[in-house]
Amino acid sequence: MKSPFALHDLRKYFRQLQTFVSLFCCFNAFAHELSMAEITAFEYDAGKFQYAWVTTGKDRPITEELQILWPAPCQANDQVVQCPNGLSGMLEINGLGKAYSALIFKIRWLDGQKSVYTLSSAKSKVQLFGSATDRRDYFEIFKDYAFLGIEHILTGIDHLFFVISLLILVSFRKRLITTITSFTVAHSITLALSALELISLRSAPVEATIALSIVLVCYEILNNPNSLTHRMPELVAFVFGLLHGLGFAGALMEIGLPQQNIITALFSFNIGVEAGQLLVLLLAWITYLASLRIFKSNLPLKKILTYCIGSVSMYWTISRIALIFTM
Repeated sequence: MKSPFALHDLRKYFRQLQTFVSLFCCFNAFAHELSMAEITAFEYDAGKFQYAWVTTGKDRPITEELQILWPAPCQANDQVVQCPNGLSGMLEINGLGKAYSALIFKIRWLDGQKSVYTLSSAKSKVQLFGSATDRRDYFEIFKDYAFLGIEHILTGIDHLFFVISLLILVSFRKRLITTITSFTVAHSITLALSALELISLRSAPVEATIALSIVLVCYEILNNPNSLTHRMPELVAFVFGLLHGLGFAGALMEIGLPQQNIITALFSFNIGVEAGQLLVLLLAWITYLASLRIFKSNLPLKKILTYCIGSVSMYWTISRIALIFTM
């Protein structure tokens, strides 16, 4: 009598689990390559600035990885920079592209206005103008914030899990286009409204609800195929997309927006998010095609992915809800 669970089935499921682990490690590799550094500086007196590196959680001190070359004739000593002619000229960051792929440089000027600059290995220098006056052209700002949008989606594992969950729900069918479009439209709306300070919510409840949204989609994948989620995935993607847009906006607010080019920065950040999202779908499609060449059915792999994503998201949900009551 043939065993209902033969050895070759076990081996097949194990290989499918390896496929998932490889894909997950690929995402973690992106997170490592796209790690960000940050410097904040504030002007406490004319031409005098206090600056600090933002803690990044890496093993080595950030000053061993990156070095700041301040514009001449500025002099830096013990995280204080004195610029007799104001903080203007070319600032350069050495070491980008190794442990850190990019750096965000934030300045609060004496008059209270803010400036935000993005540097990378491809653009390790930035022109400072001695005030919040921003003379960068639109194309430069577009590139900077599009890069930040890509970085955010590729390192935002919860957002990636939601996109992958939607993919598992509808599979590679025409309906995937309308479902992902609904998600895109929804998070674009709340991203814009929140970034323009037309709506505002605490980040902790938003992050908890984002994690819960992934759990709910995973639950629907594994249960009744005639449920509303299966029949109208576009509606579900739109509703939960509104929440994810608030999450994107929270990250964008932490980065900061150039006060004179808010619309350009907001638009390009959103374009970057969509580009990163499409890259994830492309990687998933390649993985899907590769698995079809090896296995007769993708059903076991889909279940493994769903259980793994749902379990991790449930942990996030519980820990984030607990955080709400401790803040």
